[in-house]
Amino acid sequence: MRLNDAIPKKGSRRSRRRVGRGIAAGQGASCGFGMRGQKSRSGTGTKPGFEGGQMPLYRRVPKLKHFTVINPRRYTTINVSKLASLPANAEVTLESLLEQGLLTASNQGPLKVLGNGEINVALNVKAAAFSASAKEKIEAVGGSCEVVEAKA
Repeated sequence: MRLNDAIPKKGSRRSRRRVGRGIAAGQGASCGFGMRGQKSRSGTGTKPGFEGGQMPLYRRVPKLKHFTVINPRRYTTINVSKLASLPANAEVTLESLLEQGLLTASNQGPLKVLGNGEINVALNVKAAAFSASAKEKIEAVGGSCEVVEAKA
């Protein structure tokens, strides 16, 4: 292989069309653009997305950065730092937390335990969900984490 061998294959390149050189050339006075109209004039045509004055598609679609979740999961959350005030080996559920006043409302949904803060008592926690750090902290002090099915 030499540099002079690196040429296009025969028939792959066509000579450019010479327009506006009379009727014998095949693309005479109007150069194949027709008689009149916006696309026959000199200069550039329309910008990409232009729809003749109709509101273009890129302006018709909603301006969303992302699509929202249709049915989001909502949890009543509590941090492990709040659970530290409970007595050792207590059973922790959404109902028991509401009775003791650690949670004020359960209308957000089932209980989820989050890992902010420290805990030093062993508890038996029953919740719909645990964050990874919360589960780690509860089990590190000898407690247990049980995932219960959320009531719909």
